[in-house]
Amino acid sequence: MQVNLNKDSNLTWEKKQNRKKIGFIGAACSLAVVYAASSAPIPLYNSYRQTIGLTNGDLAMTSVAYFVGTVITLLMFARLSNYLGRRPVVLVTLGLAMIGCLMFFYIHNAPMFLIGRLIQGFSCGLASSTVTTYIIDNAPESPGWIGAAVTSAAPMIGLAVGAFGSGALKQYGSGSLSLIFGILIVALAGCVVLITLSPETVTRKRGAVASIVPQIRLPQNIRSLLPAASATFVGTWAIGGFYQAFSAPMAAEQLGTTNTMIAAAVFAGMMAPNVIGGSLAGRMKTTIAQRMGMSVFFLSLLVIIASLRAGAVVPFLVAGIFAGAAWGAAFTGSLRGILNKTSQEDRAGVLSTVYLISYSGAAIPNLIVGRLPKTINLFEIALGYGLLVAVASIITLVTARQGTEGQCNR
Repeated sequence: MQVNLNKDSNLTWEKKQNRKKIGFIGAACSLAVVYAASSAPIPLYNSYRQTIGLTNGDLAMTSVAYFVGTVITLLMFARLSNYLGRRPVVLVTLGLAMIGCLMFFYIHNAPMFLIGRLIQGFSCGLASSTVTTYIIDNAPESPGWIGAAVTSAAPMIGLAVGAFGSGALKQYGSGSLSLIFGILIVALAGCVVLITLSPETVTRKRGAVASIVPQIRLPQNIRSLLPAASATFVGTWAIGGFYQAFSAPMAAEQLGTTNTMIAAAVFAGMMAPNVIGGSLAGRMKTTIAQRMGMSVFFLSLLVIIASLRAGAVVPFLVAGIFAGAAWGAAFTGSLRGILNKTSQEDRAGVLSTVYLISYSGAAIPNLIVGRLPKTINLFEIALGYGLLVAVASIITLVTARQGTEGQCNR
């Protein structure tokens, strides 16, 4: 009898572990695909400018609509999964991403473009808080850094895949602006299947309505880490916002090509190397990852700006790759330092605050750009972003503190 009980116990434990693996894979795929959906329109911006008459100011404002959607979601719904459960909110996230794809599948005017980007912002905001938390909840115990690395890398992988897929289908496929969104809807449906097979990691409780009241609350023990971390979040994501709005116009106006694959490469070249930087940061001390990451990021941005001035495509793309890897190192290092001191109960709120800071760093500069006179060109806009990154790098170098390593509170 004892042998049978032990055998049943082992089977139950293995079943739970297998479901956690499915949960980890499903959540990671969901995070990547949601962000792939959000990046799919970006290489097509020039095509949309021709078909529905968008201007540079409009493009900046569509990015603002996206970031406003994320910020609203992070402020109001970031903690909802603590009460309703992780899985239901993840499924809602995937549903919103599907609706956003449907908007672009049938898009025919500028208001639909803005609404589509707003809905994609809602889905990415929920993904940034709930899906990332679900990844951490299901992450393997060893290596301890894998949860933070995946939460920082999966969005960037998704952004790169969505951009390249969109650009390739437009340039070398059917030429359709909508095909990529049909493919993404199918991929999102696959993620729904994985999430339904995954375990719930929190116990449902009352208080969901009260949790919607906007609040920003951080545990006392991580507040000392915020100055350096916030500088890395704002500095890197500001450039991400710049690339989101202007990668296609930069390829067309500054680098002299209308090839959508080049536009995709401009955007993805900054996003995809995040994975490399995130993996390297997992093996560094937090402060080293922050300081080294921001230093390389700023130096790479100087080369990017110089390449824009000269219209040099190859140095521009190579510098973007280095900047993307440095972004991954700085962001993952900062995120890991914070998560190491965060309990499971506080995770959703802390991650939402991290992404609220990050998205605000991307949205506010784009909002300013959207209000600039039309006589300001892309090179001059890039100089302004370079100044912002210089300030963020200095703050990081000065305020990054020692002693931030520790065990993640799982």
